[in-house]
Amino acid sequence: MIPEEPIFSKPTRILYFNQHNTVEVCRFAGEVIRHGGLVAFPTETVYGLGADALNQQAVKNIFNAKERPADNPLIVHVSCIDEVKRIAKSTPKIAQVLMDAFWPGPLTLVLPRKNIVPDVTTGGLDTVAVRMPDHPVALGLIKEAGVPIAAPSANTSGKPSPTTAQHVMDDLGGKIDMIIDGGRVVIGVESTVIDVTGNIPALLRPGGVGIEALQEIVGRIRVSTPKDVNVPHSPGVKYAHYSPEATVVLVTGDDVAGAIKKLAEEYEGKIGLLLCKETAETVGDKGRKIILGSRGDVKSIARNLFYSLRLLDKQRVELIIADGSFSVEGVGLAAMNRLKKASSKLIHTR
Repeated sequence: MIPEEPIFSKPTRILYFNQHNTVEVCRFAGEVIRHGGLVAFPTETVYGLGADALNQQAVKNIFNAKERPADNPLIVHVSCIDEVKRIAKSTPKIAQVLMDAFWPGPLTLVLPRKNIVPDVTTGGLDTVAVRMPDHPVALGLIKEAGVPIAAPSANTSGKPSPTTAQHVMDDLGGKIDMIIDGGRVVIGVESTVIDVTGNIPALLRPGGVGIEALQEIVGRIRVSTPKDVNVPHSPGVKYAHYSPEATVVLVTGDDVAGAIKKLAEEYEGKIGLLLCKETAETVGDKGRKIILGSRGDVKSIARNLFYSLRLLDKQRVELIIADGSFSVEGVGLAAMNRLKKASSKLIHTR
């Protein structure tokens, strides 16, 4: 955490977004950003905590509010492709191809950084992570602020990412200036992060764009390995992330239902079960059951994951057993990645 004076116990104002007041809400919040404030806002992925990416003190305040490690870089959000030139030293041809294919949308590109971007925003790296979100509030806010906006997820570092404005208030109320309430987000997990600074694009973090869709556009993609994360070029790869207060056990393999039923029957405390629809029918009646979706419906699995982890925390369960029998195609890979990071134990059945 960056050792600056705490910014806590400030009043946090909530603005409610609807289709009729987009301009007014974004104009008001944009002024807060321009003056160095912190605004939480909805995107298509999760809620972000935004500040002027070029204002060193404002970005430091993000780290303080979130209690975030200083070497964990932030994603800089832009409202159009042309704005990338302001913060990136160069745009490789493959980056342009990916922007044309997936922006606006849940894809972040790691590019060579210009010196205008302060070290605090990039974690001291010579690269900058950039994306153009696909949400009217996010795009409107960036335009009205007139600056690129640095925005990690709007939660206390290490907790499940927020998918509603209430999640943001639960974690950051009294620590930030404003929250724009745009309802529950659509995707529910963060963006995919691709490093395009090397000869072969590298997947640093799976997210809202599936690797299959990326491969259709650019061909080969290298998947980063654990040894790559000592110097993180992307958020969400080095530190503990996405963990609720309850202990999480992830069950995968051929007999997920049998293993979950046995674990639930043996546990004496308050228990929650995150299940695929097919598994829920066979695991018995013990515990608070939440159905994330069918095994092949990975969009529902992803959208409901963080929301459900936070819901079970509200219900004060002590153990969460998570069903890992869903597909890992598309955004399913991101959902599995987040569950593995949230879990303290992995059980693979045969």
